[in-house]
Amino acid sequence: MTTNTPSYPVSDETLSRILDASRTVAVVGISDKLGRPSLTVSSYLQDHGFSVIPVNPVLDSVGHVKCYPSLESLPEVPDLVVVFRKPADVPAVVREAATKGIRRVWVQEGIRSDEGFSLARENRLEIVMDRCIMKELMRLGKKEMH
Repeated sequence: MTTNTPSYPVSDETLSRILDASRTVAVVGISDKLGRPSLTVSSYLQDHGFSVIPVNPVLDSVGHVKCYPSLESLPEVPDLVVVFRKPADVPAVVREAATKGIRRVWVQEGIRSDEGFSLARENRLEIVMDRCIMKELMRLGKKEMH
């Protein structure tokens, strides 16, 4: 018997609190190609009041926004990191977030990393895993955030 319960359960109250506390969002693994989930989600976040900081070592910019090669290279500490990377890359992103002083990590739907989840907990980071931030904003009725 299968259930629809996520592997990494998190309450709606926690999701709402994380979303409400996040104004600047670094998107790790963003693409500049139309139709890619990372670009679609980033555009949605921008349209809903978030300041999005693109992070991808192979891009100079996304649209007209400067892209940074790593979290370490960011000129500011974002409130949240949204991860669009393969599961094997998640632990390194969590470590980099912890080193940078970022307190919240959101790993997109379809991406699961037990090691990344454990590292986040060990470093006292809030983590949401295997959830789409755009879908959660819609589901929770969060319209214009900030």
